[in-house]
Amino acid sequence: MKIIPGSVEMTVKPEVQLLGDVLNRIASGSWRIPRFQRPFVWRPDQMLELFDSLERGYPVGSLLVWQTDLALPSLDRVGGIAVPAPPPGVPTAYVLDGHQRLSTLFGTLSGPDAAPDRRGDGWIWHVFRELADGPGGETERRRNRYRHWKKDPVPADLLPMHSVMRTLDFLAFARGLQAEIEPIVGSRRAGEMIDEAEQVSQRIKSYRFAVITLEGGTMEQAVEVFSRLNSKGSVITPQQMVSALTYDQGIEESLGDRISLLLENLGDRGFSDISSSTVFRAVLAVSGEEDVQTVRWGSLAARMKGLLAIAVGLAEAAMGLAVDFLRGDVGVPHARLVPYSIQILLLTVFFNECPEPDERQRSVLVRWFWSTSWSGFFASANSTQVKIYLAAMKEFAHGGRDPHGADEDARPFPDRFDTRSARVRTLLLWELQEFPARLDVGGRSFNPIDILVNVDTKAYRHVVTSNLNERAEQSPANRLILPTPPGRSVRSALLSLEPEVADRVLASHGIPLEALEMLRAGDGRGFIHSRARYLAQREREFMRRQGLRPAEEIDSATEIDTE
Repeated sequence: MKIIPGSVEMTVKPEVQLLGDVLNRIASGSWRIPRFQRPFVWRPDQMLELFDSLERGYPVGSLLVWQTDLALPSLDRVGGIAVPAPPPGVPTAYVLDGHQRLSTLFGTLSGPDAAPDRRGDGWIWHVFRELADGPGGETERRRNRYRHWKKDPVPADLLPMHSVMRTLDFLAFARGLQAEIEPIVGSRRAGEMIDEAEQVSQRIKSYRFAVITLEGGTMEQAVEVFSRLNSKGSVITPQQMVSALTYDQGIEESLGDRISLLLENLGDRGFSDISSSTVFRAVLAVSGEEDVQTVRWGSLAARMKGLLAIAVGLAEAAMGLAVDFLRGDVGVPHARLVPYSIQILLLTVFFNECPEPDERQRSVLVRWFWSTSWSGFFASANSTQVKIYLAAMKEFAHGGRDPHGADEDARPFPDRFDTRSARVRTLLLWELQEFPARLDVGGRSFNPIDILVNVDTKAYRHVVTSNLNERAEQSPANRLILPTPPGRSVRSALLSLEPEVADRVLASHGIPLEALEMLRAGDGRGFIHSRARYLAQREREFMRRQGLRPAEEIDSATEIDTE
């Protein structure tokens, strides 16, 4: 198939290639991983699942490569192994889709015969296939028998995957297996295990990949094909798109590299979990792009070339100010609790336009944050609305009227603890501020934010777990961050509070005495209802102090409005 836009021709050639041929192309440098690709991020279980699929002959998706005379910046290591530069005079093929799979296979099958490095992450490239159980019934055939092994020595009945592609290595493994296992299980059983290892080796070596090769054409065409043919059904990410289209041989760092570094620099402030797409849109916004949700990539890349480093630098400085504002003025301790990512985007735009706001502007922004959070203002915001919000925030930064959403009615107290809801995340933010000095069951102070950062929302434990209907059990009023001794429930800990610390402990967690009395009487539903009313009332008072209007109702169904 040929794609001929104007005078530039691109040929698309599908074919089937053996796994060994694919690995040899990486080892020779004729296939390269472009630097705009995201780094290796697969989890160990994903790696093991890939090998299990190969052995069973399951499809694992096609590989997409682009063969071109262009010299794209590319990685010097794949799967932890150094790879040579492209051969001179030979067109290089760049892997557009398949980096994670190829890194897994190359790092594991082509790696050296060495013990796993327990001090670092080198163990991840040492994958083994269990042989000890041998062929079994249907259950045995269904389970994944691939394993990582971090210790020394490696059991003789684990087939190292680095040996299956190399005959001499496989023979050495077979001899070692026979010498160690035969005295224990007998020659027949040892022979069966060696036969099984040979079958596994043949299945892996005979696996064939569907490879789609794009020949010639432009970077824009290659990225367009990538976005349509991605084997996982998901399009290329925006930052990968622009990284590809704005690549510059004279610049070491790609857009993806800069975004990763920006987020890493926010780590000590608890905001490295901001999504990279939010950072990318912030870069677009500070560069003057009006539509940061849906853009025409070719025209955008043309405008961004040469301006990328400047735009990222501006976005980094402004986002740092936005994070400082969220932490210091609003009291947001961690990115995961920000109700809407668009709030970070809009604050970044504001601080880019106005790095030193006056007291009134800061006060309005605090009210705007709480108003948009409690009201669900940004739920399902479309690209047209986002353009309007960006323009309004810029106007406010230059002394204009207040930004959109600064004076909205709050939604009622949520009926369900579900952090996919912005309303619930807002409740948690408020609760952390309203009850900052928490005490454990012994009356000792602890910082709930430290626990929340370490274990996320699993830190919020149920108080009552039995004899409840589903609505009562799921209520936010039935959750607490409260450390307890091993084996002790939150309910048990509350019921055993010593009289001299009970009042202070309860107050630090927003638990009225009435609620505890109901818990002591075995009325779990009454405890939850009493605490929910108390929290809702305290929250409504906080809203009024912020100059906002609480909802008429006391509580309502929790809306799931994660962006």
